[in-house]
This record gives sequence, C-alpha cells and structure tokens, in this order.
Amino acid sequence: MNRRIVDEKFIDTGFCYVISIISGKFKLSVLYALAEFGAVRFKALQRYIGKISVKTLSSVLKELEADGLVHREDFHELPFRVEYSLTERAKSLIPLLDELCEWGERNRPI
Repeated sequence: MNRRIVDEKFIDTGFCYVISIISGKFKLSVLYALAEFGAVRFKALQRYIGKISVKTLSSVLKELEADGLVHREDFHELPFRVEYSLTERAKSLIPLLDELCEWGERNRPI
C-alpha cells in the first residue's frame, strides 16, 4: 500500500520530533561542544561558542535540559560552580551528529 501525504501529518513523524529538540541557532553548537569536551562550565562554553549572549546560552541550556539532553550539576562549594554535560540520551544522538560533521567536511566549499 502506498503512503499518501494527504493521509499523514508531519508532526507525527520521528523526524519532526528530532527537529523540534535540536533546532535553534545554538543547540547543535552546545551539543557538539559537550560531546567534544565532556563536562563544561558555563563561561567556558560561552567563550568556546563565541558571539552568544549569557541570556541566549542560558535559554538554550534550559531547553536542552528540559528535553533530557543536557545534565546540569551544581557544585555547592566556594566559589559556586555549575557544569553541563550530555545525558545518556544525548550521547545516543552523537553518532548522527558525527555523520552531519563528516558530510559537512566532504561538502563544504574549500
């Protein structure tokens, strides 16, 4: 039986779900950084990404945390510090992001 577009909705696809949790200007950048460097402090992440405001980075991290992709750990010591890392759920996404990186390396203009 052939699938017909008039019988289905994009919102019901796995692809739509993935796009909803990784879309945004800096979400993939944050995931990439955490995949490459492990647990990272907020300011280090901001410096690495560059040209991202404190407000924007904070918002992105909160969204990724709400979606179960980023873990925030508070260290109750002086000075107070917070580190962000990937959850196991996010780590299962990394091979797919690696494929995107490889595609980019093969196809970007030289």
